[in-house]
Amino acid sequence: MAWATIKVTIPLTAISFAIGLVLALVTAIGRMSTSAVPRGIARAYISIIRGTPLLVQLFLIFYALPEIGIDLPPFVAAVIALSLNVGGYAAEVIRSAIESIPKGQWEAAQTIGMGPRTALRRIILPQAARTAIPPLSNTLVSLLKDTSLTSIILVVELTQTARFAAAPTFQYMPMFALAALYYWIICTILSVLQDRAEERFSRYVAA
Repeated sequence: MAWATIKVTIPLTAISFAIGLVLALVTAIGRMSTSAVPRGIARAYISIIRGTPLLVQLFLIFYALPEIGIDLPPFVAAVIALSLNVGGYAAEVIRSAIESIPKGQWEAAQTIGMGPRTALRRIILPQAARTAIPPLSNTLVSLLKDTSLTSIILVVELTQTARFAAAPTFQYMPMFALAALYYWIICTILSVLQDRAEERFSRYVAA
């Protein structure tokens, strides 16, 4: 099970979260756009992701897409589904964090010659990160646990490995208890990393 955790569960979580954050940032910017088109697309994406179960999203990507000629390996399908799911939920977190920054920060950036993109990257996002880290950390923890659902599309991750290990002897209690322990250890490590990230980004909070 340790090998399944290192080889599948952790990489699946890390890759999906990284891609999901990029999608979330793009979607959050789209939500704040003054143009109706990107704002509408962003709203629709968030609504669809938040309004449908992750399990159904996994089924659609892995089992339904082959009907139109798109056949994806289980791991790739899992990454796509989990990334889209993270993007839909994290977008609102990032948007609210950005909008919590006082408008004076934008104005100050403009007065020293920064364009909107530069101001967002150098001034706004570092400050918004401090606000966004706790809810994004919760999203990451949820994502880690949600990887167990990918067993339904043939991804042999931690939970599926525990089931396979228990099947010959029917000793499901020790195997799933061990799997739960692995999940708990990883979540504890993520909590420690969250605390350190909050301390690091607290320097960017305007007094």
